[in-house]
Amino acid sequence: MILCVYVVVAVILHDQVKGEERAQEKRPNLLIVTVDDMSADSLGVYDCRLPDTSPSIDRFARSAMRFEHAHVQVGNCMPGRNIMWSGMYAHKNGIEGFVQNQNPNYPVLCDLAQNAGYFTAIRGKVSHSTPYTPYRWDAVLDRDLNGDQHHVKDPKSYGKSTRQGIALARQQGKPFCLMINISDPHKPFYSPRTQDGVPVDPFTPSRVFVGEEVPIPGFLFDDPAVRQELALYYSSVRRADDAFSEIMDALNRSGEQERTVVLFCSDHGMPLPFAKTQLYYHSTRTPLMVRWPGVTTPGYVDHDHMVSAIDFLPTLLELMGHKHPEPERLDGRSFAPLLRGESQTGREHVILQYNENSGGNRHPMRGLVTKSHLYLFNPWSDGHRKFATATTGTLSYRRMRELAVSDAFISRRLMHFDHRVREEFYELASDSDCRENLIGYTEQQQRIEQTRSKLASELLRIGDPVGPLLFDIENAKSVTLFMEQEDQRSREHQEKKRAHRSANKRVMNGLSDKALIIGCEKNVHTGSDLNVNIKYNLPSNLGRQKIQVTLKYDSKKSDLGVSERLERKIISVQGAGEAIVTFHVPDQVLKNQLRVAAFVGEEFSTNRIYKVSDRILVSTD
Repeated sequence: MILCVYVVVAVILHDQVKGEERAQEKRPNLLIVTVDDMSADSLGVYDCRLPDTSPSIDRFARSAMRFEHAHVQVGNCMPGRNIMWSGMYAHKNGIEGFVQNQNPNYPVLCDLAQNAGYFTAIRGKVSHSTPYTPYRWDAVLDRDLNGDQHHVKDPKSYGKSTRQGIALARQQGKPFCLMINISDPHKPFYSPRTQDGVPVDPFTPSRVFVGEEVPIPGFLFDDPAVRQELALYYSSVRRADDAFSEIMDALNRSGEQERTVVLFCSDHGMPLPFAKTQLYYHSTRTPLMVRWPGVTTPGYVDHDHMVSAIDFLPTLLELMGHKHPEPERLDGRSFAPLLRGESQTGREHVILQYNENSGGNRHPMRGLVTKSHLYLFNPWSDGHRKFATATTGTLSYRRMRELAVSDAFISRRLMHFDHRVREEFYELASDSDCRENLIGYTEQQQRIEQTRSKLASELLRIGDPVGPLLFDIENAKSVTLFMEQEDQRSREHQEKKRAHRSANKRVMNGLSDKALIIGCEKNVHTGSDLNVNIKYNLPSNLGRQKIQVTLKYDSKKSDLGVSERLERKIISVQGAGEAIVTFHVPDQVLKNQLRVAAFVGEEFSTNRIYKVSDRILVSTD
C-alpha cells in the first residue's frame, strides 16, 4: 500500500515537473524594437507620401498586426519611455522630465521579466529606459565583442547587438527579453558632407533622399531650408529601416523567430517644430506593430481600438504569463486580447501629459485624443511665457523666425509655437496637422465641453495635479498659483543641476585616487556571500554622499563583451571611513568571473569618482 502511494506521488511530481517544463517552453521570447523620433506617417505602411522610406519595416508589417490608432503619452524621450516600461503615468513614476528617480518604489520591465525567468538585455537609450542608471539589466549591448563602443548610427551594429543578446540568453538557458533601441532618425541626422574627400558620416543609408522629392508636413511650410532638413530626416528614417533589417536578419538566423514576439514602435514624432516635445497628433501617434507567431493575423490592421504606451507593460506581462506584484499600480491595461483577434471596450481615447524638457523648463500640458478629435490644455500659456524645446535649434525653426518678419502667416505660426493659447481643439479627420484651432467656434462648444470634462475626470482618476484646474478653468488665480509652483520647481531643479555640475567639477579636480578604494576577496564560491570593503576619504565640504556599489559579471573577460549588472546597493557616507557591502553570489556566473564597481554621487553620468575592482574568480565546487 505504501509503495503504491509512493508511486502515485512520484507520478504526480513527474507530471508537475513536465507541466512546468512545457509552460517554460510555451513562454515566448520578447524582442522590443524602438526607433527614436520617428513620426508614424514616415513609414510606407502608414501612408508616407515619400516612396521607399521603409522597405524592411513595411515587409515586417505584412507579417504582423498593425495598430492604426496607437499613441504615446508625450513627445519627448525619457518621460515617454519610462511610461512605457513602468506602466505608470509620469507624475506617479517620478520621471516627468530628464531627471532620474534614484529611489523608485516600483518594478519596471526588466525587473518583472527577470522575475518571470527571462534574460534581459538592452541596446541604446539605456539611461532613458529605466528610472536611473545603471539599472539591473542582465546585459547592456552597447559594446562589440572586443569591448569597443558601438556607434549609435551604425545599422550593422544593431544586428550584432541582437545576436549578442540571443547568444547570452542561450548561455543562461532562458528565454530572452531584448530591447533594441535604434538611434535614428533622432538628430544628428545623416550628413552627406565630405571633408577632404572623406564622408563626415560613414554610415550612408541604403537610399539618400533630396530636398526636391520630400513631402512637406502640413504643420511646417515649404522652404529650401525646411526641405533640406526634411531630406536629411527621411534619409535617417531609411537608415533606421536599415538597422531594423539587420535586427530581423539576426533574429531569423538565430532560428528563434517562430518563438519570438516582436513589438515595434517609435517613442514620438519627428524632431522638428510642432512635432517633438509637443502633444499634437503627429507628436504622439506612433507606428505600432506586433508579431506574435501563431496568434496575430499577418497583415491585419486594427482600425477600431485606441492603445497607448501606458498599455505596453501590462500587455508584455500577459504575454510572459507573469503577474505584476502590485497590479493596482498600473495605469494601463493589456491589449493582448486584441492580438488574439478579440475586441475590448473602453478604448475610445488616450490621455496625454507633458511636463518638462531636457533643460528642466516646465511647461505643463495635458490632452485627450480620440480617433476624431484632440483637446489640449496649456496652463502655462499666458501670452508672455515662451515655450522652451529642443526643436528651436532646428533649421526649420530658425527659418520660421527669419520669415516671420515679412510673412504674416508664418508670423502667426511662430507666435502660436512660442506662446500657445490656454486651450486647443482640433478635428483630426480634416486637420490632423492641427492648424485650425476650433476652441472659439460656437458650433463646437458642446463637443469641447464634453471632451474637457472627460479629460478633467480622467486626470482626477489618476491623481494628476493638473486635473483640478480643468474643473475650474475660468479661475485665473488657481492657474497662476499652479504655475508659480511649477516655476519654483523648475528653478530648484536647474539650480540643483548647476550646483551639482559646479561641485562635481571642483571636487573632481581635487580628489585623489585614494578617495575611493574597493577591497574584496579574489576567489568566491557560487551561492556564497561576497563581502566588499569600501574605504572612502571624501572632503568634508561635500557633506553626506551616496556610494553606489554594483556587482556585475566581468565584462572585460566575457566572450560577448557586455556589461552585465547583477545587483546594486547604496550606502550613505560622510568624510572618511570604511563600510562593508555584502552581495550574494548567484548559483550560476557567466565565465565564472565577477567584478565590483562603485561610484560616488546621485547619477553615474555625473559621478564624482568611479572605481572597478580586480577580477573575482568564482568556483562551483
